[in-house]
Amino acid sequence: MLLTVDHRTLYRYDMPVRGVVQSHRLSPSRFDGQKLIEWNVTVSGGSMGGGFRDGAGDWVQGWTIAGPVSEIEVRVQGQVETSDLAGVLRGHKEVTPPFAYLRATQATQSDAALADLGALLQGADLLAGCHALSAAISDRIAYCPGTTHAHTTAAQALAQGEGVCQDHAHAVIAAARAAGVPARYVSGYLQADDTGLAHEASHAWAEVFVAGIGWIGFDPANRCCPDARYIRLGSGLDAQDAAPIRGISRGLGTESLEVTVAVQLQQQ
Repeated sequence: MLLTVDHRTLYRYDMPVRGVVQSHRLSPSRFDGQKLIEWNVTVSGGSMGGGFRDGAGDWVQGWTIAGPVSEIEVRVQGQVETSDLAGVLRGHKEVTPPFAYLRATQATQSDAALADLGALLQGADLLAGCHALSAAISDRIAYCPGTTHAHTTAAQALAQGEGVCQDHAHAVIAAARAAGVPARYVSGYLQADDTGLAHEASHAWAEVFVAGIGWIGFDPANRCCPDARYIRLGSGLDAQDAAPIRGISRGLGTESLEVTVAVQLQQQ
């Protein structure tokens, strides 16, 4: 599939700030399932700084925006050719060992309910257990936008039975780690329908490490493994760690955020 992306993030400050520094994970991952055709990231009033490829294989790019500034637009536009690898992250180069993703964070701290779900991974067939875990979380956490927030934990989302893709991914990660299986959070894009209409945000899913195969993606929000509709950007221990944009501002202004994402299928 040939997918085009138009991702706009608008930051507004109620009082001008003296400056902003941002760190971006906005470049598509390099692996066999996707080929970059063209990609452009712009930051209004921004100066591109240094960049590096981290241990997880993600490209991290720095930006600075000199103040006074009241509004910043980060715009991502590009095309990626994708193929369906049944969720397997094949051909991806990274040096961080899988066991590094056993460490719990505040968002992925396990409780008794998550540990019970993690028991699904204790059988002889870990891959089948991962599919069972993803399906169980789909059943236990109904997709319901607006019922959770950025700091909702996996345990809280599971207890209330509602959430969004971030909560689904955190729940998979927390349950897997409780069972001693490495798991991580993935940020990216999803071509969700054929309308081409803008979505409110980018997408997220989980990857679980299965020995003999490698990292495999699971998306409980859509009851599937990532396929050709998905564009992978980067990964981390949780949503905060894998955020496409992280930053800090200098000043007293309160920040508000507006995000739109449109992912369209192009005819080849």
